Amino acid sequence: MVRLLLPVLFLTTSLLAQPNVPQTFTTAKSAADAGFSADRLKRLDTWLQSLIDQGIAPNAVTFVAHRGKVVHYKAFGYSNLEKKTPAKRDDLYRIASQSKAITTVTLMTLFEEEKFLLDDPISKYIPAFKSPKVLVKYDKKDPVSGNYETRPAKSEITIRQLLSHNAGIPYEHPLDDRPEFKIPFFNSTAPDKLEEVINKLAKRPLLRDPGTDSTGTGFTYGLNIDIIGRLIEILSGKPFDVAMRERVLEPLGMSDTYFYLPDNKASRLVELYSKSAMDKPLTLHTNETYRTFATSGAKTFFSGGAGLISSVEDYATFCQMLLNGGMFNNKRILGRKTVEMMLRNQIGAAEVWDRKDKFGLGFMLITENSHYGDQTSSGSYNWGGMYCSEFTIDPKEELIMLIFTNVQPYAYYGDFVKKFRIAVYQALE
Repeated sequence: MVRLLLPVLFLTTSLLAQPNVPQTFTTAKSAADAGFSADRLKRLDTWLQSLIDQGIAPNAVTFVAHRGKVVHYKAFGYSNLEKKTPAKRDDLYRIASQSKAITTVTLMTLFEEEKFLLDDPISKYIPAFKSPKVLVKYDKKDPVSGNYETRPAKSEITIRQLLSHNAGIPYEHPLDDRPEFKIPFFNSTAPDKLEEVINKLAKRPLLRDPGTDSTGTGFTYGLNIDIIGRLIEILSGKPFDVAMRERVLEPLGMSDTYFYLPDNKASRLVELYSKSAMDKPLTLHTNETYRTFATSGAKTFFSGGAGLISSVEDYATFCQMLLNGGMFNNKRILGRKTVEMMLRNQIGAAEVWDRKDKFGLGFMLITENSHYGDQTSSGSYNWGGMYCSEFTIDPKEELIMLIFTNVQPYAYYGDFVKKFRIAVYQALE
């Protein structure tokens, strides 16, 4: 009898342990229905509208869902200040480094198909990265044509190190303006191709050895995920944008996420502004490529690190998939154990800048010592983009929070994303 009962008890326990995760978003009947205080949530609206009224932000769109119930999904301000075009919830935004998480998930679908191991050297698949070198010194008076010295790196660069920005590859580099190293960083309207750009990047010296050293130095944020985009092409046998669409975007129903917008959606792209200081007004961004890359030019370069355009609801769908352990829209993108692995610290004693936080495979991990997360639960994860957009996923609270605008540089960036999270958490019952 005991032997018969044990399997039954185990099966019952296993079934009870399965999470009842939402497969679609539903609109909360009320703030209270989603576990929020209606009165306290009004503070979020008041604050965001004040930013518009004071000229601190041109627009903002939010998406907050608790256990799949959407409690705050609103647009504020103007998508185009000059034309006074009211912002809409389905406006499209340049999400820059939020592209990294989608690229990472695309790669991890190939990991689950046994196409590679995380500690494989990237040179196994992209030979140009074989025998990397580290920059030792260079002519600071003439970095373009002056001499520079390198030494062999202590190890090869691994795929794991690329995913965790632990490979010594930066964005800005002292030798960037030399013709042999000059490449597009975030986007391009020129006829650049990913394979050519990545092979050129491979020749650029690293700023330090791959991996984390004994002092805890190990987080060098940079062009790592653009390399991952090229790896996806090689492993899948398809163009990067096609592989991403087939493996992640289409199954999730993310129909508003693109590298380059189709003509019938171009008008939904918000304008890009700048605000370099709080005492300066919002002005139209002067970098034409940043403003128009998604709708003009050659449309041949796919930046996995910074090139995507998306709507806040589309990206919220992606976030809910991760919160659900890899599944949403009744489509499993990743196994739950893969998502768990992605949320482990990959940078050892190193920290993400001065935030006291860690980095996993594709995301910053909020720690109990965080100087960035405020009320965010330890174990949450997030990231943002340089044009000012951010997502936060809080597994403990079963909560996703997103806020988008498009301003760069933005003197109010830190306040914008942090105060948004503060306003959401303070309203949570």
